[in-house]
Amino acid sequence: MPDIPQPTYDYDINKLTKAYERALRDVRSELDTLFLSDFERAQIIATERNISRILSDMAQYGDEWAALTTDKAFNDGIARTIMSLHLAETFEDALKIAQFNGVNRRLAAAMIADTQADLLAVTQNIERRTRVIIRKASAEVIRAQTASGINGVRSIKSALSKELRKQLGAEANEAIIDASGRRWKVSHYTEMLARTKLMQAQREASINEAIDEGAYYGVISTHGATDACRGYEGKIVKLIAEAPGDYPYIDELPRREIFHPNCKHVVSPLRDPSRTSADIRRINGN
Repeated sequence: MPDIPQPTYDYDINKLTKAYERALRDVRSELDTLFLSDFERAQIIATERNISRILSDMAQYGDEWAALTTDKAFNDGIARTIMSLHLAETFEDALKIAQFNGVNRRLAAAMIADTQADLLAVTQNIERRTRVIIRKASAEVIRAQTASGINGVRSIKSALSKELRKQLGAEANEAIIDASGRRWKVSHYTEMLARTKLMQAQREASINEAIDEGAYYGVISTHGATDACRGYEGKIVKLIAEAPGDYPYIDELPRREIFHPNCKHVVSPLRDPSRTSADIRRINGN
């Protein structure tokens, strides 16, 4: 099998996570400014407007990032298949001739929209949480004014600001709660989401291109995984359920064990499972 470079999207992922971290810092700065104010309605409205602008810009960046990087991952996947099937001598040559077939064109559009929606959910969650914090702060300041009189408000607001900064660190930095109930920080969640989506795009594009070329098998990559993935490294899989042979169908593999979130494994297509290296045949019991 040709020596094909492993896809790496660390640079692209780092750009996204850094952008979200900057946006979150800007949101915190807006809140800090509000905490030093008198919590008048005009000040609250201005802060909420500024936060909405920050997050709207972030959402727009997320949309652009998703479109550019998903297309890049699809091209990588198509080029991997071209190289795996010996249709180009180098990966660079494969990238030059890589073209989206009809299936990949439609799938890329769907995956871009899906990624954009997931990233938008993060910004919407931040905005929702900051609004709750602002409303809570306003209510507590009003109660403090009523209980202590106007002369006691300055010290109360000072203590309130510290408490709300603590809440912001715990709440506004929480991007999402997943189906398992896990709470994710913004940077960790966006990194996991970005890596998962890009690797999925790369694999799906590679598989679709392989099927279009009449290659119905693939080999799962090997890079010394230490989690449940290790049991699948070097395994031959079917890319379509109807392909002959006693190999597992890729879509029926348990996603908790292989191709899970953050998984870095790829699939290298092949036409004939019997024409693989001795190591691959040994792993598969051939």
